[in-house]
Amino acid sequence: MKLVHPEWLIEGIVAAIQAGESVRGNTSPNPPVGCLLIDASGNAIASGATQPAGGAHAEAVALREAGERARGATAIVTLEPCNHTGRTGPCAQALVDAGVAEVVYLVADPNPVAAGGAQYLREHGVKVTHMPNPVGALEPWLTATRLGRPAVTWKYAATADGFTAAADGTSQWITGDEAREFAHEDRATRDAIIVGSGTALADQPKLTARKPDGTLYEHQPRCVVIGSRAAAGEIPGDYECYATPQEALQALWDTGARDVLLEGGAGLAHSFLAADLVDMVQAYIAPMFLGTGRGVLAGPVAETLADARRFAPVRTMLLGKDVIFEMKRQA
Repeated sequence: MKLVHPEWLIEGIVAAIQAGESVRGNTSPNPPVGCLLIDASGNAIASGATQPAGGAHAEAVALREAGERARGATAIVTLEPCNHTGRTGPCAQALVDAGVAEVVYLVADPNPVAAGGAQYLREHGVKVTHMPNPVGALEPWLTATRLGRPAVTWKYAATADGFTAAADGTSQWITGDEAREFAHEDRATRDAIIVGSGTALADQPKLTARKPDGTLYEHQPRCVVIGSRAAAGEIPGDYECYATPQEALQALWDTGARDVLLEGGAGLAHSFLAADLVDMVQAYIAPMFLGTGRGVLAGPVAETLADARRFAPVRTMLLGKDVIFEMKRQA
């Protein structure tokens, strides 16, 4: 790829973001970071992305690929290079040792243990620029780091008038092929999928991430069931079972999960929303009306508009005839 000034910086940022997106779902508890190294003329030298936990960070991957070409280069990184020694060495020091001349990073590291990389780089003669930029792949990890629990995305499919199933219980399929394809692709980027014990017993969902031809994506999320019947051992299959949402989230956090998908049903969604444990919402809306049926929530979470759980729009996508509306919890 040839990056030409002034567009080289924009193209480099896009390339670094894409590198991070390519490993989403495979790096927890570490963040999915992307890195691009370019020379003084804007030519891409090497790129890297965070490897699975215990493996190299994005900067180290790119530096290893670049070798001596890294000397005098600019590194564009989606997250501030770390400044601590964990299972790997500090990325800030690796960049200095490689002779990198400039580092552009998009998101400051909120983890106090790992933060300080930008200052270390400056102290060792590296020019550092912080260019705040929204980075989708990092969003769940940033939320999880701030809250000390996995980031929760509530996903549901409903008719335009808000029903997830008809009065007779039928729900397959509310959305079309394109939306279901996207949903499975999205599953492959998550650490875990959560359902309620009622859904697990009634539907026995596979909770796998499947390609259109039926084969499985390489990365598969953990399968989690929550409810008293799950705690009592009544759930068949290979599920992780917990009694309550908080218990499940604590166990998931302790075992490295940072990005989880809440898929149902209405009772569990109500429990999470009422407890203010929903950080993002993926609403798959089909252009059909039922007038009656099963709603997305099993009970009220607010009695007045002033007390409503409010979310901010993030993205809207048209997939076939269906619309996906993504929302983020307002601070």
